Amino acid sequence: MARTRLTPERESELYSAVLDLLREVGYDALTMDAVAGRTHSSKATLYRQWGSKPELVARALRHNKPADVAQIDTGSLRGDFHAMVSMADDCQMERDTALMRGLVHAVHTNPDLHQALRELLIEPELNGLSVFLSRAVDRGEISADQPALKYVTHMLVGAFVARQLVEDRSVDQAFLRDYLDAVVLPALGV
Repeated sequence: MARTRLTPERESELYSAVLDLLREVGYDALTMDAVAGRTHSSKATLYRQWGSKPELVARALRHNKPADVAQIDTGSLRGDFHAMVSMADDCQMERDTALMRGLVHAVHTNPDLHQALRELLIEPELNGLSVFLSRAVDRGEISADQPALKYVTHMLVGAFVARQLVEDRSVDQAFLRDYLDAVVLPALGV
């Protein structure tokens, strides 16, 4: 499908509107008609540009990410993790947590959304994390056969889920830094 070129400003405006609508009505109630109305676009333009609602939502979420974590290289794993946490402020993390919580159910009932999120959001993040961890192995901070290496993603996702369930609070920078220092890094032998 041919995509017409939008200005970066217009694309950012469209993505912001999609995320605002997601927060307001959730994924299932989000329609291309609503996005078109909110952004003063035509539905045909949206479909031509993104092809489907799942792709539009996944790209909006990806656009919302502050930076590519693979680009962070402070010289230490702890420094890399802390720099990653610093990429979003507490207010943004709270908004993102609420957004992701709303998408969890939608992912289970919409395979196209799950696929789009895996390709456009989750896999790039996993690849960035893999780069972090590979550098730490190369520097000798972590042993290549460290059993906890394959569970780092699970530990990080667990922090977001558990804090909400256990404390009814969103994660923030202080919590994540403490969690990394108390749980993830010790599990890796750092």
